[in-house]
Amino acid sequence: MSVRLQFLGAAGTVTGSKYLLQTGDTRLLVDCGLFQGFKQLRLRNWAEPPFDPASLSAIVVTHAHLDHTGYLPVMIKRGFRGRIYCTEATADLCRILLPDSARLAEEDAERANRHRYSKHKPALSLYTERDAHAALRHLVTVPFATEFEPAAGLKAQFAPAGHILGAATVRVFDGEQLIVFSGDLGRMKDDIMRPPQKLDRADILVVESTYGDRLHPRVDAHLQLGEVVARVVKRGGVVVIPAFAVGRTQSLLWSIHRLKAEGRIDKDLPVYLNSPMATDVTDIYHRHHELHRLSRAECEAMCHAARIVNTTDESKQLNLKKGPMIIIAGSGMATGGRVVHHLKAFAPDPRNAIVLAGFQAGGTRGAALAAGAETIRIHGEDVPVRAEVESLSNLSAHADYLEILDWLRGFKTPPRLTFITHGEPAASDALRQRIERELKWSTRVPEYLEVADLTPPA
Repeated sequence: MSVRLQFLGAAGTVTGSKYLLQTGDTRLLVDCGLFQGFKQLRLRNWAEPPFDPASLSAIVVTHAHLDHTGYLPVMIKRGFRGRIYCTEATADLCRILLPDSARLAEEDAERANRHRYSKHKPALSLYTERDAHAALRHLVTVPFATEFEPAAGLKAQFAPAGHILGAATVRVFDGEQLIVFSGDLGRMKDDIMRPPQKLDRADILVVESTYGDRLHPRVDAHLQLGEVVARVVKRGGVVVIPAFAVGRTQSLLWSIHRLKAEGRIDKDLPVYLNSPMATDVTDIYHRHHELHRLSRAECEAMCHAARIVNTTDESKQLNLKKGPMIIIAGSGMATGGRVVHHLKAFAPDPRNAIVLAGFQAGGTRGAALAAGAETIRIHGEDVPVRAEVESLSNLSAHADYLEILDWLRGFKTPPRLTFITHGEPAASDALRQRIERELKWSTRVPEYLEVADLTPPA
């Protein structure tokens, strides 16, 4: 039987993860993410998908981040009616992240129409909160290491990938060969998450390469954050930290708690977590304690490291406050959400600092800030950036190339072919060269919409 794999996202870019596996009449989609960053990528979210969503047998999701799940409501709008398989923690997080994503998109569209700064008349959201809740009704949870049949003729299993709660590597067996999708691989020595589980076999492997061309600096991000905060506090400024609601936010809160306990920053320094979903996320950390390293007491300490800002009015009031203080708000690459309002308010003042706490995809405000942009575009205006900008790259939730290679060495025999995806072109090609040189494996960096024939040799 012929087996084909089409790369519908995360090819030539970090976002929009989607892989279409076809065996006979069965069509399984692995991941269903939003494209983020450059406009030409974001426009793909609005285009007709290159396949009929109604023809899909099922969808399997590796983890809850929006570049892996954020397109699910669009699939439902366009006719998909099958099951969406994921781990229990991923489902719990999706129930928070997808409606929140829709809500923010609707608010952004409403604001653009009210202030008339959008080129679109009217500006629309990609999907609504109602669409997001419709997608959630299709979720089916499966425990790690439990075999399930997502579609006729296919057996699958989830293995822990680290990265964030519930993140999984997906193993799919088509009756003849084992196809493995790494998902996003976590760090070997993360402060909160456990390391990714090594696997011993794959005939075909699809591996991420977000940090395929770099090593995380051998500096302590915890101490680095403390030094930045101390500098800004001394000059009476505000520290603004864009952070993903799941993963980096919890690492930041845990680090801030420890910095105060160690006396590195004032225990009375105000810290605000501008995220209505923060309490729910912390509850999920309690519920899935086996997936991370923190005890219940440490989870509580992490939770109480900041005052949670729930309402829009409270969020607006933060912009009127004077420092010193710390504000953590979504999104991690400053593409939307409440953090952009804080950037608008605090980026022009040199007493302040903007701390970037993870990977910044090309075309995002976060990437522009990391590259030293003198202005960033927010709500139709060019906002000057005079604040100090600091990157805590060692706080990233992604494995660097040495950690990826270490994970790959867990395979007892080389896969027949390894596809390198989910990276900017330079990162993917750098990882390709290292795998070929050090492991002697056969590799390929696929292009967007490329179709690969995976039919086993006779």
